Amino acid sequence: MSGKDPQSPPPAAPGELSRLFVELLNRYQGELQHVASQQALRAVHARYLGKEGEIRRRLAEALKAAPGPEKKGVGQAGNAAMQRAEEIFQARLASLREEVRQADLARLVDVTLPGRPRRLGSLHPLTLVRRELEQIFGELGFVVATGPQVETDFHNFEALAMPADHPARDMQDTFYFPDEQLVLRTHTSPVQIRTMLAHKPPVRIIAPGKVYRKDDDPTHSPMFNQIEGLLVDQGVSFADLKGTLLHFVRRFFGPDVAMRLRPSFFPFTEPSAEVDIQCHFCHGAGCRTCKGTGYIEILGCGMVDPEVFRQVGYDSERYTGFAFGGGIDRMAMLRYGIDDLRLFFSGEAHFTS
Repeated sequence: MSGKDPQSPPPAAPGELSRLFVELLNRYQGELQHVASQQALRAVHARYLGKEGEIRRRLAEALKAAPGPEKKGVGQAGNAAMQRAEEIFQARLASLREEVRQADLARLVDVTLPGRPRRLGSLHPLTLVRRELEQIFGELGFVVATGPQVETDFHNFEALAMPADHPARDMQDTFYFPDEQLVLRTHTSPVQIRTMLAHKPPVRIIAPGKVYRKDDDPTHSPMFNQIEGLLVDQGVSFADLKGTLLHFVRRFFGPDVAMRLRPSFFPFTEPSAEVDIQCHFCHGAGCRTCKGTGYIEILGCGMVDPEVFRQVGYDSERYTGFAFGGGIDRMAMLRYGIDDLRLFFSGEAHFTS
């Protein structure tokens, strides 16, 4: 770009300013005409009118050199020059802004193009696993049941064949409220009790939800997620339990994953068993994760103890049922190869994205 800005005020007449300041102004205006950005414009402006700018410096020198009677005239000429320079700067700045506006107006924009998609957040791994579990058991007719996280001692322990002096209570590491009649539930089994108290057989539910125990290490957390299942009807057998769990294992972990049942003990089921699946990491050969056994425990299960039926008013001579339960967090760790449970609750965006 060359030539003078058509919007700039006309140069000051030489008679109005000393020759020194006229020369500086003409040079200043010439430099402004050759800059093409506001940033460069402001840099030139600062070089001439800044605190250490050339016009100010030359004014100070002229004032120092002028005889006393002439200082006033020199000062007036310098101030007029700085005012004139500011006017030139503002005119050129307005001109540049107009050039940018005109360039924007001239730019071709297809307003029919779709907008740029924005990346949305993703579901938490625990939510994904819980939803998948609900879908798998929903295929077998199980419905989702829920209950309070603050439970009574009766629903959390007594109705599940664990009276006050039962040693199994020590295994729970319970968070008690001050009066010890309310607890943070240690499992979602109280949902089974509440469902059976409210409904007559047949019953077919799963109960996913948060539970609380006094644990805190890479594989345990004081709050974690559990899912339990309950089926009560006439003629229910351990074979039905095994078939249900086999369907779940093959749907969730893969059709070729082996499953085994090991005898175990739970106060609210009899007989009871632990459910193991073939280790995902060594495929049964034995590794550090499975402690050389080739299998990893995923949940516990068993036939509902008649004492539990007595607590809820079910006829144990007429009805039988099975129950199972396991940690959703543990299943998610196996699914996604996560070795530290605490990552699920860290809130770190890179982990959940």
